[in-house]
Amino acid sequence: QVQLVESGGGLVQPGGSLRLSCAASGRWLAMAWFRQTPGKAREYVAQISRYGSSTIADSVKGRFTISRDNAKNTASLQMNSLKVEDTGVYYCAARLSNQDDWQYWGQGTQVTVSS
Repeated sequence: QVQLVESGGGLVQPGGSLRLSCAASGRWLAMAWFRQTPGKAREYVAQISRYGSSTIADSVKGRFTISRDNAKNTASLQMNSLKVEDTGVYYCAARLSNQDDWQYWGQGTQVTVSS
């Protein structure tokens, strides 16, 4: 019962940076980022709770960070040192309680890393 709008995707060279944002229409308990890369299943990237606790997938740890702004009901994914294999469609998802799965999803934003 929350709408999510993603922004910030684009084309970047290897080693570059992008910042993705997800704006939610209401309060959420946790927000996550997933990505769909060519030839692969949907991959979990990172998540953050409204309290600030977060986890980051090993594949992006040290390069990506996730943050949130509770006042704005937003979450962001800062992506640094981008690699070609980071290319894909990035989706944000939200859960409103611990009893919910990742029920609410954004439309996705394309990230292309290419030289």
